[in-house]
Formats: sequence, C-alpha cells, structure tokens
Amino acid sequence: MNKIIYPNKQDWLQLTQRPAADISELKNIVNQIFDEIKKDGDEAVKKYCHIYDKVDLDSLAVNEKEIIDASNKVPEELKQAIQLAKSNIEKFHASQQEKSKKIETVKGVSCWRESRAIEKVGIYIPGGTAPLFSTVLMLGIPAKLAGCKEVILCTPPSKSGKINNVILYAADLVGITSVFRVGGIQAIGAMTFGTNSIPKVDKIFGPGNQFVTAAKQEAQNFGAAIDIPAGPSELLIITDKTCNPSFVAADLLSQAEHGKDSQVILLSDGDDVIDKVLLELKQQVKTLPRKEIVQQALENSKAIVLPSLKECIDFSNVYAPEHLVLAGNNFKPLISKISNAGSVFIGNYSCESAGDYASGTNHTLPTNGYARNYSGVSLDSFVKKITFQELTKEGIQNIGLSIELMAEAEQLFAHKNAVTLRLKSF
Repeated sequence: MNKIIYPNKQDWLQLTQRPAADISELKNIVNQIFDEIKKDGDEAVKKYCHIYDKVDLDSLAVNEKEIIDASNKVPEELKQAIQLAKSNIEKFHASQQEKSKKIETVKGVSCWRESRAIEKVGIYIPGGTAPLFSTVLMLGIPAKLAGCKEVILCTPPSKSGKINNVILYAADLVGITSVFRVGGIQAIGAMTFGTNSIPKVDKIFGPGNQFVTAAKQEAQNFGAAIDIPAGPSELLIITDKTCNPSFVAADLLSQAEHGKDSQVILLSDGDDVIDKVLLELKQQVKTLPRKEIVQQALENSKAIVLPSLKECIDFSNVYAPEHLVLAGNNFKPLISKISNAGSVFIGNYSCESAGDYASGTNHTLPTNGYARNYSGVSLDSFVKKITFQELTKEGIQNIGLSIELMAEAEQLFAHKNAVTLRLKSF
C-alpha cells in the first residue's frame, strides 16, 4: 500500500480515483455477442460458452436430478451455516416490506402507493476463481419475498459442464425457478433478449468481471433494467488508536482477495496506527492462498494519515466506498456525518465479512463512487411502486379550477377540457 501523510484537500479527488480499465474494446465484444444472440439464440450462447469457458454444452438448463445430486454433496455443517445466513437475510429484508398508506390530500382526493413485484428477474452468479454462492442468498431471498413470479439464475460451468455444488444447493434452498450453465457476456445477452432455453427477464442482478459489467450496462439499451452500476470490489477503513491492527489488516486483505483490480483504502488520524496495520498486512498476506491476487490489489491501494477523524469521514464521503469500516471505539458521534457509503460496519468486531455472509444486510452494493447516488440491493430493488388516486365529485370540485388554470397556462386545452366536462356535469 502507498502511504501518504497529510495530503492537501485539493489532492483528495485525485487520491479517490479507482484503477481505470479501457472498456472501448469491451463494448465492441459485447455488441458482437449481443447481435449474434439476437439472431441465433441458444446456438450463439453455446458458441461463446465454448470460446470463453472451453465447454461444449448439449443442454443449457440444469435439471432437477443435478440439483439434488449436488445438494447431497454439500457438507451438513456448511448447509447449517448457509441456513443461518438465510434466516438472518430473510429477517432483515422482510422488515423492509411496506404497508400501503392512503392519504387524503384534500377532501375527496385520495392518493396512495402500492408495491408490485417485478415479474421476471435474472440473477448472475460468478463462478470463476470464487464461486459466490452467498450472492444466491443475497439476491434470491429478496426476490422471493417480493413475490417475483420467475427468478432465473445463470452461472458459468466448469470445463466438464458442471455447476458448483453449493451454488446449486443455495439456489434450491431459496426457491430459484431455473438454473442455466451459462456465464459471461452470453449469459447477460441471453437474459436480455431471451432464447429458446433461457427466458427474457425484466431486470438483471448480480456482480461479475469487467465483461459482465459491460454487458449489463449494454443490456439497459435493450429494455432490461439492472440492479446497480458495479465494478471491482472496494473497502475503506477508518481507524484510530482504539483499533485492533490485526483485525484491520485482516479486513483489508479480505476485500483485496476479490481480485487484482480491487482497491482498499486505510485512513487514520495517527501515523503510528497506520504503521502497525501495515506491519500486520505484511505478516498476514504470507499465509493467504490468493496471495498473488492480494498483492496486486494492494498496489492499487493507499494508506493515508489525516489530521482528525472528522477529516477521515470527509475524505470517505468524497471516495464514497462500497464498504466502510469504522474500526475503533470512538465513531458513534461521527456516524451522522456519513453521507456516501454502500454499507457501514461499526466497531472492532464488525468485520466486513459479516455483511458479505450472515449479518442479514445485502452485500450487493454500489462501487466506483456510485454510493453517492445509488443504494445497495434491497427488497425495493425487486418491486415497482405504483401510485393510485381516487377522486369523488367533491374532490374534482375542490381541485378542478386549479387544474383548469394550470392546463390553460400550459396551452394544453384537452387537459383542461377533461376537467371542465366533469365540473359541468354536476
């Protein structure tokens, strides 16, 4: 990690820049694959599964026997851990269900809003260096709570055409409608346009590499909504002298191991605290199986000393991290100052891994600074909000003249007439 001491505020914006990738060539690849899927459907999907995943597929769909066999191979202890996480995620997301509230804006004019589930949603689950079965829980559970009629899942297969056993177990546990052994751009394209095997969906969820991210962004041009703009994983930790340096180092490494393009930021009001954490980093990284990935991520990362914890919070708001950890005992008075973050972890025992797996909050969060204007995935992500209004005779009489005057001022006389005819009918 690059250590920086007391940077000037005019340099903060530059320090918050993420590693940038050239996506111009990516767009061309996405457009080519999308065009072929629109034209050739399943055959194009299979073609690109062969090219990118080195697998020849007879069937894209995973059948029930495969799911049962896979589930039987998952260790019972792991099943119990997943069921605990499922229970906590269900509790937290069920609490987000809203009751409709009818408001009478004036006498005779009632307005209210109701939620309706998005009918068909698609979930993308990466299956490369880290098969993210936890994301099946994070997306499948709120989808089912919301009442989505169809929830399909796409995930890349191994070279033998198999799907990770735990991904299939989690999909069955949360009630996924159907699973397809398709990854990458071709999975996003199939869910965007629909093929003979894979249904077209209304909204696409889930993380992925730069190819998947570019494909999701392109899908929006063809009528498919997406959950949030997402890029490489990131974490920002603010520490003070009350932190546990080994805990902080472990949290930094837990996020850095996602990928070489991940970024972690360490902030503190004490130079000595930073040094203790950096020393712990050097020791802990030696023990990690994904050491090479972690070391590359750390090259894109920074440790910054600032004059106060308040300035650390200010810097974090500029950075707008996906995950924000407040490591220490002195942060509760500063929580109200946080304005930009995907998810916040407070205190020495609130590790970021808790949110990734089992605390109950969702781990699908905005990255790349989008926490300034996007929320993480929640129950609301799987519903639309429809407004309703009902006017009585008294209601149209109470607001009719105002509507007529406003419509005439905008020279929309048909709008005015729709009111006038009703008022004259009394």
